[in-house]
Amino acid sequence: MYDRIKRAFIRKGLEERKAGSLLRSMKNIKPLTGMEVEVDGKNMINFSSNDYLGLSNHPLLRERAREYIGRYGSGSTASRLVCGNYECFDHVEKKIAELSGRQSALIFNSGFQANASLLPALAGRETLILSDRLNHNSLIQGCMLSRSPVELIRHNDIGHLEELLRKNREKDRKKRIMIVTESVFSMDGDQSDIDALVRLSEEYDAFLFIDEAHATGLFGRNGMGLTSWRDVDITMGTLGKAAGSFGAYITCDREIRDYLVNFCYGLIYTTALPPAVLGAIDAAMELIPSMDKEREEMFRKADHLRKALHALGFNTSTSTTHIIPIVIGDEEKTMSLSRWLEKNGVLAVTFRYPSVAVGDSRIRLIVSASHKWEHIDLLIDLLRRWNEDKE
Repeated sequence: MYDRIKRAFIRKGLEERKAGSLLRSMKNIKPLTGMEVEVDGKNMINFSSNDYLGLSNHPLLRERAREYIGRYGSGSTASRLVCGNYECFDHVEKKIAELSGRQSALIFNSGFQANASLLPALAGRETLILSDRLNHNSLIQGCMLSRSPVELIRHNDIGHLEELLRKNREKDRKKRIMIVTESVFSMDGDQSDIDALVRLSEEYDAFLFIDEAHATGLFGRNGMGLTSWRDVDITMGTLGKAAGSFGAYITCDREIRDYLVNFCYGLIYTTALPPAVLGAIDAAMELIPSMDKEREEMFRKADHLRKALHALGFNTSTSTTHIIPIVIGDEEKTMSLSRWLEKNGVLAVTFRYPSVAVGDSRIRLIVSASHKWEHIDLLIDLLRRWNEDKE
């Protein structure tokens, strides 16, 4: 009797997902070369990877990871505030700060962990958070954990943001307000107006927090994101996407860094990243500033693919970057297209509720510097054939 009661919610949750054709499962994937992978024994072209610059298999990252293991061992052994703050952390953080044009940087164990623990450290019941409606789940969780009142900004709507700022400043001139948004949005591949965000944060004395997860390595000075060398209170960037490794970082001034070392529990109470990861990050920070050619080539391929999709009548939402959604809407049609692409050698993963809104299902295509032009042409041809088969 008791076993049936205590596990009933698990069975119920799984059954509901199955009934709605929303049950998730994992594929076994083996990286081969570039953007080619083996999925359940079949070779495929990967259009779902966040390895934007192809650094995850770069020889320098591998070499530096081995070097750091030889120097520091395989694990950091403790939290950074206990005895896990090896000298390599300070070295890598200084490098990130210098490349970003900021006073300080601080490394976290992941982008999700950073967002989910930074926001509760910076905000509370007395703080009003103005959060973009399409912010990543990690930011949503961080807002919830902060217990702050939250007002949603219409997606990328600067006018609406200013309206909310003005309304709340008129109510209480001393109220703490925080703007939380992304620079490149993960599902639509569109960009924020950083100039306008900085201007409004200064004009209305609002703390500005920008997630650069999908811009790090690809945009801005030294490739360090759209907020690099800009007056943003906190920028969060990830190291497991374009940087080809793992972890995350923030850039900020020294005062904010000192505050977080004392008040951010996601940093204080977790074992530090292993030295091998720090070695790979160190190598990535050497390579990224010199990869303008790779970035330009990647964006040319993305623009070519987006134009071809438009010509075929596909909805790519508001994408202007390397992230290009094909918004189908209907879940079954989206899954059908994904299965058809997979059958023809292309890995293009679907995103459905709860990752996106109900009725907004899509395939998210990601163009990497490692994609060859023939990969792009193959995908376009397959999508053309899909269209023709539907007619």
